[in-house]
Amino acid sequence: MSAERPSLPPVRLHTEAELARDALAAPLLARAARLARWAGPATRVGAGGELVEAQLPEAARHLGLGDDEDGAAYASEAWRLAVDTGLVDFEDPQDADGSGEGDAEGTVTAGENLALLTSGSPQDVLAIWLDGLEAVHADATAPAFDDFADLIGEDGSVDFDALDWDPEEEADFLDGVLGNLYLLTLSEAGPADGPVPLPALAASVVVPDDMGEPTDDVLEQVSEAMMRLDDQFRVLEPIGIVEYRPVDESLLTEEGEEATPPADDEDVTRYGMVKLTPLGLYGIRERMLEAGVDAPAVGDLADKGADALLDGIAYYPEEAARTEVGLWLGRRGAEGAAAAAVELLDAARGADRRAPLRRLHCQQALALVGPEAEPAVRAVLGDPELGGLARVWLAERGAADVPAPPESMIFWLAVDTIAAQLDADGDLDELQELVEGLSGQHSGFFDEAWRVEHPATAEVLEAMGRLHSDRGAAKAARKAAYKARSRHQS
Repeated sequence: MSAERPSLPPVRLHTEAELARDALAAPLLARAARLARWAGPATRVGAGGELVEAQLPEAARHLGLGDDEDGAAYASEAWRLAVDTGLVDFEDPQDADGSGEGDAEGTVTAGENLALLTSGSPQDVLAIWLDGLEAVHADATAPAFDDFADLIGEDGSVDFDALDWDPEEEADFLDGVLGNLYLLTLSEAGPADGPVPLPALAASVVVPDDMGEPTDDVLEQVSEAMMRLDDQFRVLEPIGIVEYRPVDESLLTEEGEEATPPADDEDVTRYGMVKLTPLGLYGIRERMLEAGVDAPAVGDLADKGADALLDGIAYYPEEAARTEVGLWLGRRGAEGAAAAAVELLDAARGADRRAPLRRLHCQQALALVGPEAEPAVRAVLGDPELGGLARVWLAERGAADVPAPPESMIFWLAVDTIAAQLDADGDLDELQELVEGLSGQHSGFFDEAWRVEHPATAEVLEAMGRLHSDRGAAKAARKAAYKARSRHQS
């Protein structure tokens, strides 16, 4: 009975203020900001805005890095990010002296975004950080220049075809991996707060879902993907989206060499471990949303109407749905609780395929409203769609003088309840218990159930026929389903 579902479970994000603090603390952005504040009229840049080589040692010293090649490389990387995120602006060398000479140097000034890092809102900071993530993502998917000289032709042009590099394919590969890591982080069967082994993550994008034992060729592809990801996560970690433990270098070999065998064959941590940070969850979700992926977040529905709320939480895990409803009610406050109950009940009506699940979530939401919901609930006791739900809610609160439901409402509620659980794809054992419990409460249940005026009657009875452990009852359910279908076809 499932309707269209979101492709990803909802994520619980940190507040924007917390995420902005994390962004400012990301090592690469922090270094970029320090260099942007360090830069002045004497700072010289090349045609692409890069620091001229003579200034790299000073920049590295300012960042507290060494005077060696690594320090210069880290300083250069931080400066590029400052340029890419608008923390500094540069004047093209040609514009600086009007000569157009290749060795001309440009100058830099503070960019508008630099002030926003300290005086802007959390949204401003996160927007700058997202620009940085975009730049670092591009760096992570850029080709490796093992010997750049071999790519330069006699006329000085670069032979990009010799790189065997497809930028779109590289970006899709990394985005696919990050998407899987996002899903694993959110999944109830995932690592919770723990890191994911790099081999498992590589296998998730290489090994076909329907493959049993991976072939040697596929295992080799997994190994190659691991090495590719090892390089990429080393680039991504400084922007703050992952915590990464790299592949043990003793496992990496040159062609013809033998790797040092692990002391403990079970120690998967030596093959790399990666974990998304709260900032990483935010950043990857923003990239997915921009790409048109349905990636809900808890709190998205807090300012929406009850119809959007009940539809939106239809397939949320129980805890996430409860949290979302709590946030929705919190927006309305204690004084708006009674009106919220009316709105929820109105939204629960309907004969469409999602309506049973809306009613189930409406009942659960009303439990969070509290006693203020009682007048609205009592007002629908005579409603054919909501009367059964109302009686259950009142009975659970120990309310007095609840009128007994007519027999037609009992059967309708049974069908509606099972329809909701079928749509929710809940635990099979629990569903079987529900089916047998509801059908066992009334002798001759299947003799009457096929007459129920509910859009899902036939479908529910067919499911009951599959699920009921009693062969006689299962046969009666299938017979009743046939009658229900025949009745509506005639």
